[in-house]
Amino acid sequence: MPVLLLGCLIRSLNEPMRLLGEVRRRLALMLSLVALLAACGKPAAPEVSQPVDVTVTTVAPRDTPVDFEFVAQTQSSRAVEIRARVDGFLDKRAYTEGQMVRQGQTLFLMDPKPFQAALQSAQGALAQQQARLAVAKANLARVMPLAAQNALSKKDLDDATGSEREAEAAVIAAQGQVQAARLNLGYTTIKSPLAGLSSYARQQEGSYVTPAQSGLLTYVYQMDPMWVEFSISENEMLRYRDQISKGQLRFPANNQFEITLLLADGSTFPARGHIDFANPVFSAQTGTFLVRAVFANEKGTLRPGQFVRARVSGAVRPNAVLLPQRAVQQGEKSHFVWTVDKDNKPRQRFVEMGEWQGDDCFINDGLRAGERVVLDGAVRLSPNATISITGSGSPAAHRANVMPPVAQQQSDQNSAH
Repeated sequence: MPVLLLGCLIRSLNEPMRLLGEVRRRLALMLSLVALLAACGKPAAPEVSQPVDVTVTTVAPRDTPVDFEFVAQTQSSRAVEIRARVDGFLDKRAYTEGQMVRQGQTLFLMDPKPFQAALQSAQGALAQQQARLAVAKANLARVMPLAAQNALSKKDLDDATGSEREAEAAVIAAQGQVQAARLNLGYTTIKSPLAGLSSYARQQEGSYVTPAQSGLLTYVYQMDPMWVEFSISENEMLRYRDQISKGQLRFPANNQFEITLLLADGSTFPARGHIDFANPVFSAQTGTFLVRAVFANEKGTLRPGQFVRARVSGAVRPNAVLLPQRAVQQGEKSHFVWTVDKDNKPRQRFVEMGEWQGDDCFINDGLRAGERVVLDGAVRLSPNATISITGSGSPAAHRANVMPPVAQQQSDQNSAH
């Protein structure tokens, strides 16, 4: 019993302490809730948007040179087939395949013996006919005085005259045979008609060749000048004509374009060319128009059949606006740029894009002279953005091959003519 009473006494003393701790915990929880509710009731501090750093350029339309590039192929300005002109055996190839040959240089030799014999036979036949002509002339000379004295009939005179004329004709025919035999003998020595680059031999020594079936022996290609051919599609041609009619494009006077060749290794051919032929007939097979340029090729750098790129220079886009690619963005339905108004606020402006010029593009419509266009930082802009103009960039038209004042005046004069 004393122990039981002692336990009850201890519990009665601890109970107030426990209740006091519970009160403290509940009071702390209530204070936390009050503080949280007070915090939620306060208005949020407004976010301060950071200005977007941008660079801008001022739209300044100007006459801008424009180049066109086409895939092209070199062609010899004169490619000649070297053919056998008579039947016979090919005795010798007298040139080094793939090397330059001179005009008049011997390329092949055919067996001349049959043609030498034919020439001798023709010369013998000519001698016979000449002898017969001499006899006929002598006979006519004897008959004419006798016929004048009526010692011979007129028929005898006519017969003598006819024999003399027939002998003359036979001599002419025999002379033709001699000339033909001499030509055939000359054809056994086959020479190059021009200076140029030789190809490989199509027939080997000892082969029997005939002009009709196996007469092609090789080719010789003239190397200077060299032609470069490229094609313009029908769509491109129609687009150029439409742009010219709208004043968006101007060609040089008399179409005097300058042509630059870009070789396969990226180098530029040193000589400049010009267009010397443009086929006015549309090719239904390729759907293109053929254009040909001519280049000086004294060192033989260009070879027939090379694939190159032809850069055509000389055209001008009058009052053109040219912007770098980074300034133009693609929207859902159209391209657009960001302009900056007088209050330094960004404004979205839809534009009509033209052709590309390297990494830049022409803007056909949507911008006016004097407007400011964002170059750098455009991707971070929105209609309500605050901007900070950190600098002024140069539009692409300033970096391109802009015509100097003198050249621009000359172009205007050519256009006026």
